Amino acid sequence: MAIHVLFPGTFDPPTLGHVDLVQRAARLFARVTVGVAENPGKQALFSIEERLALLGECTRGLSNVSVARVTGLVVEACEALGCQAVVRGIRSATDYDYEVQMAGTNRVLAPGVDTVFLPSSAEVAHVSSTLVRQIALLGGDCSKLVPAPVNAALRRRFQR
Repeated sequence: MAIHVLFPGTFDPPTLGHVDLVQRAARLFARVTVGVAENPGKQALFSIEERLALLGECTRGLSNVSVARVTGLVVEACEALGCQAVVRGIRSATDYDYEVQMAGTNRVLAPGVDTVFLPSSAEVAHVSSTLVRQIALLGGDCSKLVPAPVNAALRRRFQR
C-alpha cells in the first residue's frame, strides 16, 4: 500500500528542523503533503501565501512532496487530501507528551488516521520557529537555523 502522509504545521518560518523531517518522511512514505495552517491565536510573521511559497522552494527537489494550505482539523485535512497518517516531529519529552495526547484525540475523531512520530535529528533538535523569529527580530544571524530561501526572506523582512 502506498502511504500518503500529512505533515501539518504553521511553519512560521520554516526551519532546518522542518526540512529535515520532510526529507526523512519523503524517504519513508510514498507521498508527503506539507500542510501549512494558520493559527488564529497567533500573529504570523509571514502570510500563509509566503509560507507556502517558502516551503515550495525548500522542498523543490523532493518529487513525492507537495505543499498545501490546510484549514480546520488535521483529521479533516487528511480526509480531504486522502492521507492515511499524520507525521509529527518530536524534539523533547514535552513535545512527546503533547503529541501523544493530540494523536489519541485525532484517533478518536478519525479512527483510520494514524500518527507517526519522528524524533528530530540531533543537529536541529534545538531549532524552533519561535526562537528563529526572536533572533531575526533582534537582528541576529539565522543562516544556521533556516534554509537559504527562508534566511533571505527574514533578512528582507528585518532590514535595518
